[in-house]
Amino acid sequence: MADKKIPAEPTPPPASPTTPSFMAEFDIKKMLGDMHMPTMPDMEAVLSAHKRNLEALSEANRVALEGAQAVARRHMEIMQSTMTGLTETLKAMSVTEPPANRAAKQAELLKQAYENAVSNTRELGDLIQKSNAEAMGKLNHRFSEAMTEMKNLFKRG
Repeated sequence: MADKKIPAEPTPPPASPTTPSFMAEFDIKKMLGDMHMPTMPDMEAVLSAHKRNLEALSEANRVALEGAQAVARRHMEIMQSTMTGLTETLKAMSVTEPPANRAAKQAELLKQAYENAVSNTRELGDLIQKSNAEAMGKLNHRFSEAMTEMKNLFKRG
């Protein structure tokens, strides 16, 4: 009985007529054994990073909302000022004056109204731009931090 040889590895079953030749040598156990599963990241670090991401998003939203409120307040102030100015202009226009004086006054008022509109539009645009820049700055800062955290997380893993 000592003459019997025990094979080192089980031999695959012979290929049947319906099995392709490459499948005859296919060993699922060996394939799965050779696979290396990636290590799981530190879930506490991932959750902590996610929490910081949400906090940064909330902060950016808060800044954007405050900016929108500031724009709305300033817009309302501009509208009130415009209405006050319009009322005064109408009162001044009701005075009887020679047509030449009236035309000159109207031209001056029109020029003033245009300059005010341009100035107010620029001011509102600047407010919006400042608010957006601040909100995006907060998001960009957090994104940069998150990329560094992810790089460090993968280095540890």
